[in-house]
Amino acid sequence: QVRLVESGGGLVQPGGSLRLSCAASGLIFSINSMAWYRQAPGKERELVARITSGGSTNYADSVKGRFTISRDNAKNTVYLQMNSLKPEDTADYYCNVVLGRNHWGQGTQVTVSS
Repeated sequence: QVRLVESGGGLVQPGGSLRLSCAASGLIFSINSMAWYRQAPGKERELVARITSGGSTNYADSVKGRFTISRDNAKNTVYLQMNSLKPEDTADYYCNVVLGRNHWGQGTQVTVSS
């Protein structure tokens, strides 16, 4: 079955950087679009970034110019490079793929605070 495992979250000061990773298994990774979502306390889960099998990307307006999504098909891994982090980026971050239905990882927590 599809399995997504996120890593790389943590506590970082405003203006800092983090790189999240999502290792995928149980699917033909290279042909699937992958996405990162986030959910802040008391808020709905929202799309952060998506990357297609061909490498095209799209981002939420709130992260454009600061976050970069990328993929390594040889490693079945999708990344989210987060720069210039702000307190409002604090959330649980989830990897996502749609294969008949939404598949989610367990999430990784990102806290941006001084």
